[in-house]
Amino acid sequence: MTDTMDPATETMNGTMKAVSQDELGGPDVLKLVTVPTPEPGISEILIRVHAAGVNPIDGAQRQTGAFVGQPPFVLGWDLCGAVEAVGPGVTLYQPGDVVFGMLPFPQGHGAYAQYAVGPTRVFVRKPDRLDHVHAAAIPMVGLTAWQALVDTAGVGAGSRVLINGAAGGIGHLAGPAGDGCEEGLVHFALARRGASTVHQVEHFGAVGRGAVRVKSLKVMLNMLEQALGTD
Repeated sequence: MTDTMDPATETMNGTMKAVSQDELGGPDVLKLVTVPTPEPGISEILIRVHAAGVNPIDGAQRQTGAFVGQPPFVLGWDLCGAVEAVGPGVTLYQPGDVVFGMLPFPQGHGAYAQYAVGPTRVFVRKPDRLDHVHAAAIPMVGLTAWQALVDTAGVGAGSRVLINGAAGGIGHLAGPAGDGCEEGLVHFALARRGASTVHQVEHFGAVGRGAVRVKSLKVMLNMLEQALGTD
């Protein structure tokens, strides 16, 4: 989701456009609505959204509302945009700064809108070499990969890591996340959709010893034993 709307008329009367829903269901329940523009509270910033990421969890909540409750609601957690206003106590950012991040999960949803509010701690400045769309696609999958490998698994130098589904949203970032931990990390990446996917995995730098196309569960288990074995 990218920003293509002129905010002038909305900001003048304190409203904005957002993608909302009044019932649970498929994509057809989504609709464009006009809602009040949120205001940043203590330690929060108001973001003028330039791009919002879409993740599988978004579709699941659109259909079930399991984590967000019953509609109406505005979904979306990943976003990138410019700081429009800051709340009391905010010194880290100022209006005009371009940032990206993930709104607090699950109750902080609201990225499918022209503006969104979130605490400063969930945002970082966008690198100049990264455009809005790619930046908005990173937070949830990137954090998941990092937390799984670093915070939970505690991988380090000499660790052997098997990345199953290395061309997926989380998988293609798991290799680079591991590379950022310690030197000497060994990756075994499994890609199961064909040679083109293997090339994609290698392009993202998700492997140390190369990507492998897996045709059967037996092959995958054998590779798992190899990855976890000792030299």
